Amino acid sequence: MRNIVFIALCAISLAAPAQVTLDSCRSMALRNNKEIQQTALAIEKAGYQRKEAAAAYLPQFDFTAGYIYNSRKVSLIKEDQMLPTKSFNPQTGQYDYNLLIDPSTGTPMQVNGQYVPTTVALLPKSGLTYNIHNLMGGALTVTQPIYMGGKITAMNQITELAQQLAHEMRESKIEDVIYNVDAAYWQVVSLCAKQKLAQSYVGLVEKLDNDVKAMVNEGVATRANQLAVDVKLNEANVDLTKVDNGVTLSRMLLAQLCGLPVNTMMTLADEGRDDLGLTLAPSHYNLNEVYDKRHDVRSLELATKIYDQQVKVARSEMMPKLAAVAALHATNPNSYDGFENRFGAAFSIGATLRVPLWHWGGLSNKVKAAQVDANVKRLELDDAKEKIALQISQAAFSYQEAFKTYEATKANLAQADENLRIAGIAFKEGMGTVDEVLGAQTAWLKANSEKIDAEINVQMTHEYLDKVMGTMRF
Repeated sequence: MRNIVFIALCAISLAAPAQVTLDSCRSMALRNNKEIQQTALAIEKAGYQRKEAAAAYLPQFDFTAGYIYNSRKVSLIKEDQMLPTKSFNPQTGQYDYNLLIDPSTGTPMQVNGQYVPTTVALLPKSGLTYNIHNLMGGALTVTQPIYMGGKITAMNQITELAQQLAHEMRESKIEDVIYNVDAAYWQVVSLCAKQKLAQSYVGLVEKLDNDVKAMVNEGVATRANQLAVDVKLNEANVDLTKVDNGVTLSRMLLAQLCGLPVNTMMTLADEGRDDLGLTLAPSHYNLNEVYDKRHDVRSLELATKIYDQQVKVARSEMMPKLAAVAALHATNPNSYDGFENRFGAAFSIGATLRVPLWHWGGLSNKVKAAQVDANVKRLELDDAKEKIALQISQAAFSYQEAFKTYEATKANLAQADENLRIAGIAFKEGMGTVDEVLGAQTAWLKANSEKIDAEINVQMTHEYLDKVMGTMRF
């Protein structure tokens, strides 16, 4: 029995709508928003790119290998070669060819214009024929950059700035998400207040409708009065239906922004408040401080620095490049020992130097193009600062106008309440008409609706002012 009661209490607590605050909605949105998750991955990617750029300072180890099958062997001579030999002549102290001597003349004999050697050295073709059917080779190389024209340093600066830029873009996206969530939150609060207002208005008109019906039955009111009230009651019910649908849709939008199923039922903490207790906040600002706080300005500043480094990267193509190289290489057949069918290895060490000489202006034009891109970014930054100054002024004026409108609507609402009260008393005492009561009720509805709109408008214009000034709290 105790378990059944416990399960029932749990079911009731799960079914009851929880009070959700604005901060809770913000937290859920930041936790579930896919775009913010993408910016987090962009930061992670920038971190990997920064490590990649830093690795360029270190020596690079590479291994390469290859295999080739050849259909024929290779021979260094076409056929067996007969090479003449020499003997040392003590009389001259030199080596003389061993030639056939003509006994009659005592001079070397010639046959067909060629001297005839008495001894020859046989150089067989088979001895200079090598089996290269299976040719294999490999090399382990080490390359250490010494001077790359400043490119490695510039690329490290670029990746570091890119990582900072990714952070700024994430913060900017967080501000956008929070602003959208707040707008949806206060939209729900506004529509809930209008829903409550519409229900109160329907109640007023229904009460008037019942009173007029009784008066028609007593003969002190006309059928036309009854029809006029019926029309207002129908309009009030239609408006209530529209507001009900608007509340449902606005709740679905808020749930979607929070990363929840759209049919999630949430009761907002500010739904039942009749007045948000708004006060006029000071809107003094310093533009230089605003520029330091604005994520979009900081992003443009970082982008400008990145383009300045791109100029250095382009200029590095015009600079000499020096690197030290070492390699351990092996071949089969052994090219170091008679091309035997076994591996032979050796190592080498050296340096490479590349000096650009003449490229028909291609490299210098590349630098100039990069400088133009950097200047464009500077102009974009200056233009953004000018627009931000105007944006802040407009936001400050809008906030002040919204607050003045809010103060005016409170005074109008007090007047509308008094007019409705007087019209109701006059109607009960037979001193007022149905049209006067309907007019007072309509004015009361309008005053309440305008007060709700003005209240939410103050809330949103204040938040927008915080956003453009870079002081949004989250």
